[in-house]
Formats: sequence, C-alpha cells, structure tokens
Amino acid sequence: MAERSTAAVDVADNSDDESLTAKADQSTADGVAQNRERDTDSNEAQGSGGTESPAKASPPELHSGHKLARRYRLEECVTRLDGFSSWRAVDEKLRRAVGVHILPADHARARSVLAAARSSALLGDPRFVQVLDAVEENDVVYVVHEWLPDATELTTLLSPGPLEPHDAYQLVSQIASAMAAAHREGLAHLRLNPNAVLRTSSGQWRIRGLAVNAALRGISSDTPQRTDTEAIGALLYAALTQRWPYENDAYGLSGLPKDVGLIAPDQVRAGIHRGLSELAMRALANDGATASRHEAPCTTPEELVKAIGEMPRIRPPEPAFAAPPDYQRTSYQQGSYGRPAPHPGVTQPVPAPPPPLQSRTGKALKWAVSALLIAALGLGSWQLADALMDQGGKPSSDNRTQTQDGNDKSAKQPKPVKPIRIQGAQEYVVKGDAQHPGDVSKTYDGNSSTYWKTSTFIDGPALAPYKPGVGIVYDLGSAQSLSAASIGLRYGADHTTVELYAADSPTSPLSSMRKIGSVTTSGNTATVKAGKSEKAQYVLVWLTAVPYSGPDPSTYTGAGYKQAITEVKFTG
Repeated sequence: MAERSTAAVDVADNSDDESLTAKADQSTADGVAQNRERDTDSNEAQGSGGTESPAKASPPELHSGHKLARRYRLEECVTRLDGFSSWRAVDEKLRRAVGVHILPADHARARSVLAAARSSALLGDPRFVQVLDAVEENDVVYVVHEWLPDATELTTLLSPGPLEPHDAYQLVSQIASAMAAAHREGLAHLRLNPNAVLRTSSGQWRIRGLAVNAALRGISSDTPQRTDTEAIGALLYAALTQRWPYENDAYGLSGLPKDVGLIAPDQVRAGIHRGLSELAMRALANDGATASRHEAPCTTPEELVKAIGEMPRIRPPEPAFAAPPDYQRTSYQQGSYGRPAPHPGVTQPVPAPPPPLQSRTGKALKWAVSALLIAALGLGSWQLADALMDQGGKPSSDNRTQTQDGNDKSAKQPKPVKPIRIQGAQEYVVKGDAQHPGDVSKTYDGNSSTYWKTSTFIDGPALAPYKPGVGIVYDLGSAQSLSAASIGLRYGADHTTVELYAADSPTSPLSSMRKIGSVTTSGNTATVKAGKSEKAQYVLVWLTAVPYSGPDPSTYTGAGYKQAITEVKFTG
C-alpha cells in the first residue's frame, strides 16, 4: 500500500498563434470543457513576465492510438502549438484517463519543462492537480498529469454571471493559500488565469499548470510572487464582477472601459461585498493605488492570506425551503368513495355524526367498563387495608435493618470515574514517515472541531503489512490507573480499529508495551475499556485499520482510506 502523492499539474492553454497545425474540440488538457479564447500574453491580460522565443523544433509525429512507454495510449489531441502538443490519453496499466504534454527532446524548452514538472510533483499539495510522470524517452519528452472530468473551469462558471460572495471568498481563500504554500517551496505559476482554476464536484478549488504551464511557453518573471498575487486579484475581480480588470477582453470576459483605469469592483456592479472588493484592489494595485482606502497593497500570496484571515468569515447563503402544499384529502378519506361526483355549484350537505355510544352496543360497552372500574377500586382498597394491618402488627424490623445498613462500613461503594488530564503527546512512528506531528496537540485541546489526521492510503482498511499502524503516545504526567479511553473520530465508516497500550517511555518499542484493550467501530467514537487495572504514565493510541472516505475539501484530502482523531479522553 502506498500513501497518496499529490502534486501540481500543468495544462496547455489555447493560443491565437496562426501557425497551429491542428485544433481540438472544446476541451482542455485536464478534461474540462473550455471556450476557445485568445491566449493573451500581455501584462494587462496575464500580469506575467516575458516570453522566450522558442527554437525551431519539429513536433513528433504522433497520432491517436500511439503508445508511450507501452502504457499511455493517446486518444485525442487537445492542443498543438509552439512545437509541443497536449493529449487526452489512457493509462492502460492503471485503467484510468490521463493528460499528456509532449515535445521533442531537442526543443529549446524541453529541459526546463522536465525540471518544472519534477519540482511541482514534489510539492505534494492536493490543491494542485497531480503530475504523475515526467520522462525523456526515444527523442521525446512527455509529462503525464491527472485528468479531471468532474471539474469545471472558472471561465465556464462565470459564463452565466458572477459568483456568490461565499463562493468568491472560498475561491480567493483556497487559491491564495495554495499559492503561498507553493512559493514557500520556490515554485511559481506565472500563468494563473480563469482557465487554470477549476472547481470540483465537491466544491474544492484546484489549480493546474504550476510551473509547467509557464515552462512550456518560456514565461519568466523577475517578481514571481507579485505576478501571482496580482493574478489572484484578477481572478477575484472577475468572480465578483464578471469583468476582466484590464482594458482588453480575455477568457470570455469583457474588459474595463477605455481610459478609465482600474476601478473597484463595487463601482462596477452594485451589491458587491465591500470587503472582497477592497481585497481584490489590494492584490491588483501593487503600485500603491489602494492608498485612498487606507489599506496597504498585498505583494505576495502570504500577505494576501494574512489579509483574508483578518476579514470576517463570509457564511454561505441560507438554503431556501419552499412551503409544502396544503394537504388535500382524497375522496376516499372524505367518505365519498364510490359515490357520484357532485355537480359544480351545488352545495353538498355535510351529515352530522351520530352521538357517541348511543347505539345498543355502545350502551353495553359503557356498563362493562363501569363494572371493571368498580371491581378494580374495590380490589385495590382491600389490598391496601390488608398491608396496613400487617405492618401495624409487626416490629419495626425494616427501620432496624435500614439503620444497620447505614452504619455498615464494610458495604462496597462503586468507585467514581475520574478524568485523567493529558500533560503532553507526540506522534509514534514505527515504519515509514510521520503523519502530521504538528497537529498532535489538537487531539486534547478541548475542541472537537480540530484534529490530527492520517495520510490517505490507497488500500485498506487494514494498514498492515505495509504499516503496522499509526498513532499518538500521550504523557499523563505520572503513573495513573487507567480504566478506559474515549477517542473521537472524524470519519465514521467501516471500519476503524483502535488499540491501547501502556508504555514505560514515549519511545519504547511496540513489542515491549503492555496491551490494555482494543475496539473496532464504524462510528465517530471509539471507547476502549481496560480488561484489568493498568497503571502507566505513557499511553499509546494505535490505529491499525482506517475506513474509506470520499474527498474532504476542508482537509484538502482526496478519496481513500484515512482517519482523523478529534479528541482523546482518559478516565481512571
């Protein structure tokens, strides 16, 4: 079993280059429908750096059905320009759709494309589309990437109108956070536009073309962070106004009026969220044009993330529920089943119900009930009198017994359950890499919305034999008598197995630890009870099986076998 590796992917945007030898249908290299727009390389449309002039290199002779590495079968050419081409293909080994960029090995940009693809693949961030392979073989360089048939480009999403404020907030928040993480690793996009931003069916925003897209076109920038930040501002501007924040039209969006300059989104369209409008201007106007609003411009994705964090969170709109229609009784319920329908305009008399229990059977039923009540009252009175007489003739042994029981100190009382305070914790690793050691403290912070999560695994639920397990060892401060542990779980599905061990130190080998108990559950809480009283200062919570769960946008994880611990409590 291997842990999921996620990474960036690049896609070739379309161009107005008249030397194109072929044009594909309306689809992109990631399998998302795309309108054929002019590929604007100017600073106004892209905010990107310069473009190198490609050396003359003849593209490889490829066709549908051609196989790369006896594995990737080319299906449809999507883009062909500047000596490289993009294809929709099939990975015959794993039986899945992929995208492939291909260019000759002697192309002027072949080395930079390979380097960019391999660098972006190492990022491991699921907010970027994955690079799956980057190979030079048989005088050809090709980059294989993820294919996203369920994702929709921002260009398509903006066709009917601007986004709702909550959707625009999620867009800029997720894109800025992802690009900040990329720049911390030394990676830039430089071609961030509405064609490079996708929203999946789960609502997660993903970016394609990190590093590779710019390398394919020879784009570079002396200020990559500023370039990407301004591009994020342009995306937010377009999401709020359905307009491109430059004079030229691009990506199916109308540009701003000539000779007007950059105006705030809330001046372009009424009803735009004021905070998001100011945020777009701070990202776009890096030359200080935002001074009139008394806000400093954002020149890096990190500064933009900080500015977003200072904003009040924008909540999603309340769902609109339609009022249910009035209940209509059927003719059968109304007692007219089998009767002819009344003539229109004729008022039908409503028959009066008969008086209750006035029939012969009703009168008999009343007498029977009355007799039963009288008999029950008589029997109860006789039993009560008999009990009182017996009590008056006997000594007060009950009182004496109660007094003796009250003074009997030898009677065993149940021990009260005492919560045990956790003093510290650290991740316990037996094999392979750690999961998320920085989030261990979130499992005992008293907040069930925070968590420590495992990686996402391809196979499951059992982690063995590839990993014996994953978990956290807790420090209780001193040796404590442990009776039970309650472990909160984020994903409730079939199934999670939790084992509890007592250890002499936080780094003791698993084989030397004493097993306290184990439990398997499909719910959101695992309660492990100790078979016998066990005293220990260090307790290991050990997961040996995790359930399958779908994509989780809030944790930026895809579908697979995974689990997260929200809160751990020990009792003695």
